[in-house]
Amino acid sequence: MDHPKPRVLFSRCLGFDHCRYNGGIISEPMVEQLKPFVDGVTVCPEVAIGLGIPRDPIRLVGDLSAQRLVQPETGFDVTGAMEAFAGQFLSTLESPDGFILKFASPSCGPREVKLYVNEKRGAASVRTSGAFAAAAIKAFPYCPIEDEGRLKNFDIRQHFLTQLFALARFRNARAAGMMRDLVDFHSKHKLLLMAYNQTQMRELGRLVANPDKRPMPEILAEYKAGLVQALAKAPRRTSAINVLMHGFGYVSDDLKPAEKAFFLDSLEQYREHRIPLSVPTSIMQSWIVRFDVAYLADQVYFEPFPQQLVEVLDSGKGRIPSTRDKR
Repeated sequence: MDHPKPRVLFSRCLGFDHCRYNGGIISEPMVEQLKPFVDGVTVCPEVAIGLGIPRDPIRLVGDLSAQRLVQPETGFDVTGAMEAFAGQFLSTLESPDGFILKFASPSCGPREVKLYVNEKRGAASVRTSGAFAAAAIKAFPYCPIEDEGRLKNFDIRQHFLTQLFALARFRNARAAGMMRDLVDFHSKHKLLLMAYNQTQMRELGRLVANPDKRPMPEILAEYKAGLVQALAKAPRRTSAINVLMHGFGYVSDDLKPAEKAFFLDSLEQYREHRIPLSVPTSIMQSWIVRFDVAYLADQVYFEPFPQQLVEVLDSGKGRIPSTRDKR
């Protein structure tokens, strides 16, 4: 399956340049793996506003309703400079599909950034977004935004990559501007949307049908909003099983009883958290090839992003333990 190159904004310190406050660089394997498959843009907001390399660290100070970005060692307040840079820089970005930013950075961190009550050492803190990241979230609310720390988690990474490449494919369909391109996009993403959000899938289907002959730009704008909403949360385990059972209906008549039983047993093992989703999915993919099922072969669900980006190892954090309620 051909995949477009998503447009991704990276924090520059993530393997691109020695621009950390201490002159360092973060070696991040996931970012290195992703580079050939995206059109990447990099930024270091702290360097961009004139802070040197190396430099005294900055921190967020205040409360959730009023924050300042300051350099405690010098007393330098860079709040206005960061706001001005973020506004100017983000206004020049051309339809980004996603962001990968530096974990916990007071400028770039999308979440889990310490917001201190004052500039003193040991001051109490709460968690928020970094100054530049907050501006990015506001400017591009439809974009998936993650940090390199969370992307070590298998489930989070799979979800992020699925969103990223789906938005890139839609951007291409939207640029074509023809209803046939939107119909083709929706058709190929039907099972993916079924897995993520069946209600939204049906809404998007009615939108594509366009019974009222609404203008194409209006349809495309509304479709994008619905697509973003549909992909906002990772699929539930039961939804993935439902999709594979849907695919099973296309091939079951040609299968031997033992093959059917083996597949259904694999679904049950997945439901009980004993095997990964890739096991029953791979079985289904083998049947798609074996029986030449064109409709299923075209479904993005079975390869939502390039296979080279599939990685089975991860931090293990955030995994759903087997003792949790089955979903």
